[in-house]
Amino acid sequence: MLRLAPPGFERILQTPQFVATFGGGEANVAVSVAGYGWPARYVTVLPSNPITDAFIGEMRRFNVDPSYIVRGKGRFGIYFVEPGANQRPSKVVYDREYSAIALAKPGDIDWKKCLDGACWFHVTGITPAISQGAAELALEGAAAARQMGLTVSCDLNFRKNLWKWGKSAKEVMPDLFRLTDVGIANEEDCQMALGLQVDVDVESGKLEIEQYRKLTELVLSQYPNLKMMAITLRESYSASHNGWAACLNDRQEFLVSRRYDITHIVDRVGGGDAFAGGLIYGLLTMESHRDALEFAVAGSCLKHSIYGDFNRFTADEVKNLVKSGGSGRVQR
Repeated sequence: MLRLAPPGFERILQTPQFVATFGGGEANVAVSVAGYGWPARYVTVLPSNPITDAFIGEMRRFNVDPSYIVRGKGRFGIYFVEPGANQRPSKVVYDREYSAIALAKPGDIDWKKCLDGACWFHVTGITPAISQGAAELALEGAAAARQMGLTVSCDLNFRKNLWKWGKSAKEVMPDLFRLTDVGIANEEDCQMALGLQVDVDVESGKLEIEQYRKLTELVLSQYPNLKMMAITLRESYSASHNGWAACLNDRQEFLVSRRYDITHIVDRVGGGDAFAGGLIYGLLTMESHRDALEFAVAGSCLKHSIYGDFNRFTADEVKNLVKSGGSGRVQR
């Protein structure tokens, strides 16, 4: 997507200008994975126009392979974001109707060709929310990946402002999740996309860890295909101050990460995608699931300090945070 945001922390059109960058769930994950040094390719349907050309150039700049992107009819999807500050929440306005991916349909992507040589396929719940065709295309991709022996991960990423095409997330996402090996979500995603919930008070400012254990166990019991379920744990004290952690249930043990106290947030959009990218990289390269979880949480913590959707940290920088705990001291 093309991301349009007012400069700094201004409100939309407070001054008559927008800062244009690129973003989007799966693209953000691909950028994170590639930034850590693992090869990544991004597959979607985009129009034939200069905006797509610029986006492809941006993907190449981040070492993401864009050569399997399909050109189709429609427009380039846009979203507007008004960054929040203190007690003013961030706001997002989507403009994705009649975009190329919204008009796409099963068969538009040659999944066998696109997935050849890959070991992992990642999809989010944002794509199926765009249109029926996009939902069917995402399901087709996940099924092809599973048939070819790839690990499939899915971040549920429930977006209420996108589910407008006729079916609800609860009618669509369970089919996609049944093709998934590694599930990623927060507590609202589990409730709104899967219809599963436990008694978690997200407004209390305190993490009820035992309740999150029950939530992961509930999801794993409903989806026996899942090898593990990760839940991000965000405590929102204000738009500028969050607590950040995550938990992971791999059917053998329930792991809870270190908690980071993130103050003076620069941009939280893309934080969940940075977690997903870090978890994928960690599970592919690290010795233990504990190491992968701590890496993912640290990487997504750092993303909160970066403007824009994309995570811009190396694996070594994330590992340094895991080791140091984040003092913020000048490095020289």
